[in-house]
Amino acid sequence: MGTSSVSPPRVTVIITTRNEERNIPACLHALLAQTVPRSAYAIMLVDNNSTDLTVELARPLVDAVFTHGPERSAQRNFGVAHATTPFVLYLDADMRLSPSVLEECLRLMDNDHTLVALFIPEKVIGSGFWIAVRNFERSFYDATVIDAVRFIRRDAFLAAGGFDTSLCGPEDWDLDRRLAAYGRFALISAPLYHDEGAFSFRRYLRKKAYYARSFDAYARKWNNDATVRKQLGAWYRFAGVFFEHGKWRRLLRHPLLASGMYLLRFLVGCSFLWSKLTYTSPKE
Repeated sequence: MGTSSVSPPRVTVIITTRNEERNIPACLHALLAQTVPRSAYAIMLVDNNSTDLTVELARPLVDAVFTHGPERSAQRNFGVAHATTPFVLYLDADMRLSPSVLEECLRLMDNDHTLVALFIPEKVIGSGFWIAVRNFERSFYDATVIDAVRFIRRDAFLAAGGFDTSLCGPEDWDLDRRLAAYGRFALISAPLYHDEGAFSFRRYLRKKAYYARSFDAYARKWNNDATVRKQLGAWYRFAGVFFEHGKWRRLLRHPLLASGMYLLRFLVGCSFLWSKLTYTSPKE
């Protein structure tokens, strides 16, 4: 009688958490509903010292749990270092993969070995008008310089040096630029859903201001080149990304959402300027 063997997992899904008991069950159940066999992927939780039930809720559903901090960049670097699969995908706890994401990612990578990483289109979900505005805005960013890859060949991630933990906000842009030296990027069609819950202007602007504190360091690292000017400059962020490749037609079809989007963009710009005026960087 022959023996059967199970192939080792091909991708490790790394979920970084801190006090995410509200979100982690939905994130994990979406992962467990993938169309590829469960043996094809491993699930790793890298938790930053949660004081709620995050770890207890996740532990029965994941393959490995680690404790590491202090920010998501360090958590993700730690997770990739401890993965043993040829591919990695990283998620925040408030994200849910649609069922065919892993299948499509693996198929594309298998069919084209010049690909090093993949963008996954993101749809913002939650409640209320401003969540609809956020989803409308996010739909313009897929596979642009404002977007960031999530599914990556592990050897390329390690060769590129992983995330720069001195950055918090533009660290994904920085990694993408270094990864590009190792191969091409592509955009899959299956989306992930980012659950932002009930929209709060205060929380949203505070988060944007916090991330903006690393913009100057990121710009210096890349000598404020053309890509940086595109990512951080007013022209592309307020016009170019919404008009290029005929995307301006969407603005005309949805004037109310477009108006709300530009109001949010204006407020984010004000928040960015305020953070630059009031933020004092730590002394060396």
